[in-house]
Amino acid sequence: MCRFTAYIGKPIILAEVLFQPKNSLIRQSMHAREMADKDPTNGDGFGVGWYNPEISSDPALFTSVLPAWNDQNLLYISPKIYSSCFLAHVRAASQGGVSQFNCHPFHYQRFLFMHNGTIGGFSILKRHIRHLMSDPIYDWVKGQTDSEHFAGLFLENFFKQKVHYHIEEFAKIFIMTLHQINKLREKYEVKETAYINYVISDGRSLLAARYTSDLKEGASTLYYSAGDSLCIQDGICHMPKTKSEHGAVLVVSEKLDSHQADWQEVPINQMLLVDDDLSIKTMKVE
Repeated sequence: MCRFTAYIGKPIILAEVLFQPKNSLIRQSMHAREMADKDPTNGDGFGVGWYNPEISSDPALFTSVLPAWNDQNLLYISPKIYSSCFLAHVRAASQGGVSQFNCHPFHYQRFLFMHNGTIGGFSILKRHIRHLMSDPIYDWVKGQTDSEHFAGLFLENFFKQKVHYHIEEFAKIFIMTLHQINKLREKYEVKETAYINYVISDGRSLLAARYTSDLKEGASTLYYSAGDSLCIQDGICHMPKTKSEHGAVLVVSEKLDSHQADWQEVPINQMLLVDDDLSIKTMKVE
C-alpha cells in the first residue's frame, strides 16, 4: 500500500503541506501509522503533480525513484511551488518494480491520477485491460502498475463517451471503469480483493474514491478536511469553518495529525466529489 495527499483550494506553498504536519507525507514515506499491511515504509519512489492555471491548464509533474525523505530536489523546489491544486504520492511497490514510469501521479493532458491499494489478480487481468484500450491510450501507458492501467481505462472511457470536464462526469466514468474491472475479475475468477483508493483531478475539481471489492476485508483508510483555508501551526492542520462555502479541501490516505476534530472519514465504497466551486458531496460507488 502507498500513501498520498491531495489539496484543492486557495493557493498554498507545497512544502508547507508535505513537510510541516506532525504526520506529514514525508514522514509517512519513512513510517506510515495506518498501513493495513506490516511494512510501514513507502520508499520506492514518489511524485507530485501541481497546477498553475495562469501558465497552463495542464499540470506540472515531478517524479523520482528516490525515497521522498532523501530527495534534495524535492526539498529545494517544494518551498517555491505555490499552487491551488496538487497531488502528492509516496510509493510502496506492489504491482510493478521500482521505476520512474511506475511513480504516481500519472499525467494525461489536464488529468492527474494516483492510487493507494492494489487490484487483486492484476497479473491475470492486465492483458485483458489493455485489450480495451485504443492505440493512443495503449501507447500512453508506460509502466507496469495496476494504477496506471486503471487510469488508462478511465481515459479510454472518458474520451469514448465524449463527456465534459466536470466532476459528475468524472464520477460516472470512474464507476464505469470500476465495473469493467469487476466484470473481468468475475470472468477470470479472480479471488483476491481489490482495494482502490483513487484520486483524479483536472485542476479545477477533484474525485477521491474509497473502494473495496470485499466488505469483509475492509478498506484502506481515506480522510478529508475542509474549511475556509488550511493553516498549519505546530504540526497541526487547522481548517477554520466560518463560512458555508469552502476555501480549501485536503484529502489524505492517512491523517496528518492526531487532531481528530479536523478529519472526516470517507465512507467505504463511496466517493468524495469536490466541484470547481469547492462544494463537497459524497456518492456511493455501486
